[in-house]
Amino acid sequence: MAIDNLGKKHITPAQVTAFDAGLDAVYAVALAITQNLTNEDHVKYGSIDEKNKLLVNAVQDWSITQPTLRTTDVDWVEFAADNTDRKFADARLDRINTIMRMLEDFKIVHDYDNYQDSLTDYRFTQYKSSTNVPGFTEKADYLKQFFGE
Repeated sequence: MAIDNLGKKHITPAQVTAFDAGLDAVYAVALAITQNLTNEDHVKYGSIDEKNKLLVNAVQDWSITQPTLRTTDVDWVEFAADNTDRKFADARLDRINTIMRMLEDFKIVHDYDNYQDSLTDYRFTQYKSSTNVPGFTEKADYLKQFFGE
């Protein structure tokens, strides 16, 4: 027997409003603090890999614990601010990725439910079409295009 109605949790209008308000707030803050990089900028500046993140963290630690060993060629106030910002972004990206996965799962179960119910309706339409009930033949002919029959 098929599993029906996997998506038993439905979002309320109040939850939609709250979700969208939260997204709007996050978007507004992100818009104020981020730069819009081109594809070329992404290639040029890229992303530092895990080994290089360890280097940055080590340099940060040394700059804090042994400030006399720091070069004067680096703006250490800016370095610390950049480090704080990258850690902020990293933590928020983890949360956003978790939320994305949750929304993808939410959508998958509701897509599945809609598709299964659509198949049930199509089978019913085929049956009613075979009994010559007005309107069902046209509906069956129209829906047939989605099945390659």
